Amino acid sequence: MTVPALTLPEVSRLAAQIRGQIAKAVVGQTETIDALLVALLAQGHVLLEGPPGTAKTFMAQCFAASLGLQFGRIQFTPDLMPGDILGSNLFNFQTSQFTLTRGPIFCELLLGDEINRTPPKTQAALLEAMQERRVTLDGTAHSLPVNFMVVATQNPIESQGVYPLPEAQLDRFLFKLLVAYPSAAEEAKIVSTFGERAGPSRAADMGVEAVADAATIAAAAAAVKTVTLSDSVTDYIVRLIRATRESADLSAGASPRAAVLLANAARARAALEARDYVLPDDVKALAASVLRHRLLLSPAAEIEGKQVEALVAALVEATEAPR
Repeated sequence: MTVPALTLPEVSRLAAQIRGQIAKAVVGQTETIDALLVALLAQGHVLLEGPPGTAKTFMAQCFAASLGLQFGRIQFTPDLMPGDILGSNLFNFQTSQFTLTRGPIFCELLLGDEINRTPPKTQAALLEAMQERRVTLDGTAHSLPVNFMVVATQNPIESQGVYPLPEAQLDRFLFKLLVAYPSAAEEAKIVSTFGERAGPSRAADMGVEAVADAATIAAAAAAVKTVTLSDSVTDYIVRLIRATRESADLSAGASPRAAVLLANAARARAALEARDYVLPDDVKALAASVLRHRLLLSPAAEIEGKQVEALVAALVEATEAPR
């Protein structure tokens, strides 16, 4: 069934409504929320990295609540098995048949909490779902919703009991977003808002309501496809991505998938601003979030203490943008 697209102004108004709902519960983090909206419209996945207590999990819960999507959560632990994510076929002795018991991955928005606490073997259970939006169990493929989206979190501070994400896993995330500590004013507001509340905070308790549903989000994503990506901007994206492979400071550059995802995200960002064409500024604004988890520093660059974000900024500056 073909989903009728919203108009771009309708997409922009919908995004404003979603921001308004999340703002009822989450103080600040406007750039992160905007990036989540871009990923939603571009049908991509997001990795949130930040210190404990910066509302990564709560933000994802409020995001799902405002969208009206079926929400699933997996708390990643060292003993988690692939079957705990995907489900399994269990034999029913009453019917003498195998019955599919679906795991938490069968949802529309999946929160993978502390994803780097589980071994790579278990992390690999997400690969097919994130790339193809389907799950294969005992040779049978099971489709996931078209809106299926993974929002994963990880803590950059701890080094014990965590596992590095495999490169294939990282490459399937559209964005890696760095969630920073709030400003002093924002932190004061957080304390005044939540300091009098006992127990855990929940999106519903903060008045967060669904302002969309799966059909509306599919229509908004369809509207993104109407945004024009000119040949000159396409060329700019390709030159920027190829520049990462030619940098002496990087031992591994970005893949062609990164170029495609950057283009999709740029179109989604334009749609959020009710614009039917992509600007080079859209690409520049998203480059760091798309590239920071895909690039590997060379040994010499690591010794010199160079940072991936600084190298991405330098490559963006050095790559001539169309006018």
